[in-house]
Amino acid sequence: MSNTTFTFNPAPWVPFKDKEVLERCRNLTREELVQHPNPDFKINIVLATEGLFVADMVARMMKSDIEDKPCVMIIPNPWPSAYQAVAHMVNNMRINCRNVHIFPMDEWADDQGNIAPLDYQSGFGYSFMKYLVNAIDPELRMPMSQVHHPDNKIAKDYTKMICDAGNGGADICYSGPGWAGHIGFVDPCTPEFGTDDIEEFNNMGARIVTLHPLTIAQNSLHGTFGQSGDLAAVPPKAFTIGPLDVKNAKERIEMHSISTYGTYSSWQRMISRLVLHGPVTPLVPSSILQQWPTKVYVSETIAAPFGCDEIGGY
Repeated sequence: MSNTTFTFNPAPWVPFKDKEVLERCRNLTREELVQHPNPDFKINIVLATEGLFVADMVARMMKSDIEDKPCVMIIPNPWPSAYQAVAHMVNNMRINCRNVHIFPMDEWADDQGNIAPLDYQSGFGYSFMKYLVNAIDPELRMPMSQVHHPDNKIAKDYTKMICDAGNGGADICYSGPGWAGHIGFVDPCTPEFGTDDIEEFNNMGARIVTLHPLTIAQNSLHGTFGQSGDLAAVPPKAFTIGPLDVKNAKERIEMHSISTYGTYSSWQRMISRLVLHGPVTPLVPSSILQQWPTKVYVSETIAAPFGCDEIGGY
């Protein structure tokens, strides 16, 4: 329910400020949430997204083994429970991953732009190596030359590497929006992706970026940084794929399912609606998915209605 007795403009640092659009998005019904003018942008409400992600990833690995063809994946991180399940199924079903190429979509970087190494415990590379790559039996594991953890040596060539491995682009790009609406770490209002022109934005490749404050705040609530609002523990920069890598992908799957450590509380509930039903704009980077064929899975928790909870307070 809207509060019409007291109105104000959003804080200056809020990326997207169109109050009419925001009001429309926050009041979308369940039925409206799954409808979209682009028939190839398919939105589904599901109980949870993890099982769908695991099933899709394992199916693609199996298909690449059976057909003896490359499978190039842009993958999100960290997701230990999902990747552990993928590795278990690969081992149990004896899927040979010789043709699988993995491109993590992002990784942390320090204030000087140095990308975090694989032994950084809060890093994405540390997580996917531990719970996915190294958890696959050695005789089934993809060659390490096909595990493309970003570092400063390859950062400038990452987009080209994805294109070369996938004959023009990844076979699949898995993603989910951040609090500021990012895809990967393509944050709004950052100098490295500084354009208002959506076509220019769509054609920007991978790079090191300065993170939006909302991304810092979001990650301070995640397990790898203690879930306690420790803002100074979160690195200020990151490496990320670019919108071009998302555009080039042959298929895209977007998942909206993050709550605060499994509770009802979620920073993702509102940005989900804005990503799916707001304008396509660099101010909401994940909104670019509306332009292309994409399967979107929204969990019941994120699809739940919300508004003022005066009894709950803080």
